[in-house]
Amino acid sequence: MQNSSHSTVMTPMLPPVVTPPRRPTRINPPRQSRWGGERSSGAAAFPSPLEQPTADTPPPATPTPSTPTADGTESFEGRFHYRTLQRKLEEMPAWLFSLIVHLLLLLLLAFISTSSGQIGDLVLTITQGTDAATDEFVEFSIEPIQLEDLTAETVLEPEMDIDPLDTAASIELASLAPVLKSDELAAQPSIIELPPSRQNMFGGRSGAMKQELLRKSGGTQATEDAVALGLEWLKRQQLGDGSWSLRGPYSDGARTENKVSATAMAMIAMMGAGSTHEKGPYRKELMRAVRWLVKQQDRQGFMAVRAAPHEKMYAQAQAMIALCELYAMSRDTWLLTYAQRSCDFAVQAQSSQGGWRYQPRFDSDTSVTGWFVMGLKSGEAAGLDVDPSVWPAVGRYLDSVSASRQNDDYYAVGYSYMVGDVASPSMTAEALLCRQYMGWHRNVPGMTQGLGALVRNHPISFREPDVYYWYYATQALHHYGGPLWTQWNDKLKTELPVHQVVRGRERGSWSPQNDAWGRHAGRLYTTCFSLYCLEVYYRHMPLYDPESGAEDL
Repeated sequence: MQNSSHSTVMTPMLPPVVTPPRRPTRINPPRQSRWGGERSSGAAAFPSPLEQPTADTPPPATPTPSTPTADGTESFEGRFHYRTLQRKLEEMPAWLFSLIVHLLLLLLLAFISTSSGQIGDLVLTITQGTDAATDEFVEFSIEPIQLEDLTAETVLEPEMDIDPLDTAASIELASLAPVLKSDELAAQPSIIELPPSRQNMFGGRSGAMKQELLRKSGGTQATEDAVALGLEWLKRQQLGDGSWSLRGPYSDGARTENKVSATAMAMIAMMGAGSTHEKGPYRKELMRAVRWLVKQQDRQGFMAVRAAPHEKMYAQAQAMIALCELYAMSRDTWLLTYAQRSCDFAVQAQSSQGGWRYQPRFDSDTSVTGWFVMGLKSGEAAGLDVDPSVWPAVGRYLDSVSASRQNDDYYAVGYSYMVGDVASPSMTAEALLCRQYMGWHRNVPGMTQGLGALVRNHPISFREPDVYYWYYATQALHHYGGPLWTQWNDKLKTELPVHQVVRGRERGSWSPQNDAWGRHAGRLYTTCFSLYCLEVYYRHMPLYDPESGAEDL
């Protein structure tokens, strides 16, 4: 909005007062300035209402009633009455005269109608005035009005303590996708048609489909009660600004703070059970959370400015998943720009190795890569634009960390954290889930052998809890289905609810004390990942049909 604008209006000069004819036929008061300004400097016929009489000014004559003559013309008294009326009209303020004229016009319009009851046609003729122009001006101004956007939050540019793109292979800002303007955003359709293969990725989170998936996949009332209890714990931990914290206000918080990660994880848990910012039992919490989250996003799509250096890209990928899922579930168009921008950042941040790590376009590891793969696949499911060239590069990276490529006899079907490392259960589960979403057939030998090794050698056990590993293994095995999933789920659906805190201040959460990463990441981390595992029955639609052994991609 620009500052106050000034306009000038030319005030017509008033004509000199002319003595009326002896037998006037109509009343013709002198014209005044439209804006009620002063008349021209010429002598006025009547003093201004603000002028005070002086001793030299004779008092006005008392009007005499008009008396018609025998021939029907007005007498002197009639002419005097006319002059008095003329003076009254000239003394009348311009606004009052205008008001009277407009009222008369409105009354006239009210009586003008056709036989059908509609207002008849009016012809308005505008001609140029004949009065002489004046060089006097009346100035007026219109104060600016501050407008508030009630449908979308203003994008705030957070102060960058560490530029995420300030690396040896930094991303040129000009190469990033342009930000949609408000009018372009409004032109977006409310619902974007998705490819048939991706329309139902989040379609099982509520209603009859949720109940059917829960029954078929082996969920129980105990798992659903645990989810409800855990979500209520999350609800109680939300901060006043709409975010969540890794450090508290609960006990056993994280060693470091990462509010973007904490907020995204809590949102994903609530959305996994079917809520959005528009509907569901946690719609208010999600509305506050997403409004906080999008304020953290800069114009490149980056959101984790204030996180620790080794946590920034984890938080970024988690926030991307939250935004893309929420947009896919709601089709709320004001989220489109933010979700698309996060996908654009992910594509541009991919390293030459094909994956992602702690800094954009610099190095790769399987852990961070898995989060970005799931975020981009969520973006594709939401109908967002994702450059397809990212997927062959990810495939090459996963090949490079495959144990079979490194002749690792101990775990020949596993995947490692980085090139040259020993394969691990958590990285194997994460990599196999990526392979599933990237199109691997269910019966590929590496898929069956890898998942089979996880179930046999690394089952769920609270003697060595690791919710990160369980999170990825649970998803990959659920998609795979069959006996391997049944064997895994038999422990999942009993062990997780049993170890949930059911009394006291932390009722609904899971303790981080003995978890592989819990002491570092804290109670909110272990609680959210446990909830993801218990929501797996309906959180994502199955990728395969386990009965036929065929793909359903």
